[in-house]
Amino acid sequence: MANWSDPQSGAAPGATATSGTRDVAYDAGLRSYMLSVYNYMASGVLLTGIVALLFANSGLAAQVLSTPLRWVIMLAPLAFVMVLSFGINRLSTGAAQLLFWAFATVMGLSMSSIFLVYTGTSIAQTFFATAAAFAGLSLYGYTTKRDLSGFGTFLVMGVIGLIVAMVINIFLQSSVMSLVISAVGVLIFAGLTAYDTQRIKSMYAYVAGTDMMGKTVIMGALSLYLDFVNMFTFLLSFMGSRD
Repeated sequence: MANWSDPQSGAAPGATATSGTRDVAYDAGLRSYMLSVYNYMASGVLLTGIVALLFANSGLAAQVLSTPLRWVIMLAPLAFVMVLSFGINRLSTGAAQLLFWAFATVMGLSMSSIFLVYTGTSIAQTFFATAAAFAGLSLYGYTTKRDLSGFGTFLVMGVIGLIVAMVINIFLQSSVMSLVISAVGVLIFAGLTAYDTQRIKSMYAYVAGTDMMGKTVIMGALSLYLDFVNMFTFLLSFMGSRD
């Protein structure tokens, strides 16, 4: 006998089964999609770390970064980000992947300077602290039912303000302002980690089964990579012990 109090009791059994199967397939696809994003992001961070360490230990970093060539190395990652961000629709998935790995490599050259300033122990401690914070924040962004999209504009404006403050401090050389910038930077990129994770997750519904999915994975990995590296860099100014 049908249960009259069950609102699904009047539905056809086949329709319910089909809906359940569709939901299971969607969840499996979403997990695979997010795992690909995290794999690319983690691999990019690992590649950057290896390149930075090798470049610093070779002695080349100390030589090159003391010349005007340092500006090329420092600005090159920004050029890759611009190409990926504004040209992703015209790029093939393979080209986007190649640019991502090239970006991670050049970023390693740029970040090699931290091994010339901070002790290896403090860099490792800060890295693991950042990794733990990133994992918690990204998990929150993935699982929360709260819509974080409203924070997007506020956080982007915060990044712009942060950049302006950093440029101003190049001339002021204020240690207090530098400390404030680092504190605000950690908070902004912590918020962006949760926000970007939710945004990347929501994108799956639009790109699943399309040619854009591979490119979206790369762009999602790039966003989370930038969140992680920036949070690590700002946190290092607090936790890092200088040589």
